[in-house]
Amino acid sequence: MNTNLYLARIGMRPEDVSHTFEFLKALQQNHICTVPYENLDILNGVPIDLSKEALFEKIVTNRRGGYCFELNGAIAHLLEELGFATKCYFARFLKGESEIPVRRHRVVVTECQGKRYVIEVGIGIEAPRDPLLLEEGVEQSCSNGTFKFSLDPFLGWVLQEKVGDEWKPYYSFTEEEQLDIDFIQPSFYCEKHPASPFNKSPMVAIKTPGGRRAINDREYKAFEGGELAHIEENITDARLYEILKETFGIVWTYQK
Repeated sequence: MNTNLYLARIGMRPEDVSHTFEFLKALQQNHICTVPYENLDILNGVPIDLSKEALFEKIVTNRRGGYCFELNGAIAHLLEELGFATKCYFARFLKGESEIPVRRHRVVVTECQGKRYVIEVGIGIEAPRDPLLLEEGVEQSCSNGTFKFSLDPFLGWVLQEKVGDEWKPYYSFTEEEQLDIDFIQPSFYCEKHPASPFNKSPMVAIKTPGGRRAINDREYKAFEGGELAHIEENITDARLYEILKETFGIVWTYQK
C-alpha cells in the first residue's frame, strides 16, 4: 500500500502523520468527508474483493468508496502501514433493531499512546466522528453526539449513543480478532442474501464538516447541522448519475 497516495486521497500529507490522538482524529474526520459510503458494486453484481491490494485500487486509485467491510478494512491496513497496532472485530449493528441481529459490521481498534481507540469510517448514517476510547463507562462527546461503551456478558463491548436523556445501543462486538479472510463470508451474505439491505437499491452517503449527503434508493437528502436542508424524491436515473458525479465524485451506471 502506498501510504502517501492514500493520505493524499483524503487530503492529508506524510508530514501530518504522528502517533497521537490528534492525528487519529484528523485521519477519521478527513476520511469520512472524502471517501463515500456506497453499495454500487453490489447492485451491479461486481464481487467485493477485500484484499488490501483491491481495496487500495478501488478507494485510492479509482477514487471510489465502499461499505463497512471495505472502508474500515482499508483504514485498518493504512493504520498498520503507518505503524499503529490495529485489530479488526465482528460487530452486530444494533441501532434500530428490536432483536439481536447477525454480525455484519467490521470494527477497527487501534492503539495509540498506550490507549485503545475505535476508528469508524464505514457507516453511512451519522456515527461517531471522532476516535472513541475503548474504556467502559466514559462519556465521550463528538461534534455529532455523545457516546460511551458498556460491557455486556453476551454482546461484549456495546457502543451506546445518547439520544435525549436515554442511552441507546449502536453496535456491539467481542474481542476475537478477525483476519481479512474472516470477513469474506459476512460480506458475501450482504452481497447476495435475500434479507440483506445492501443489494436492493443505491445507498450512498458522505459526511461534510457540518452535515451529510445521502442517497437512499430514489431519494437524495442534504443535512446541515443535523437538520434536513434539501430533499429530492423520485429521482430519475439521469439525476442519480448526476448527483453521484457532482456530490460524491463517482461515475457509475446500472449494468442492467
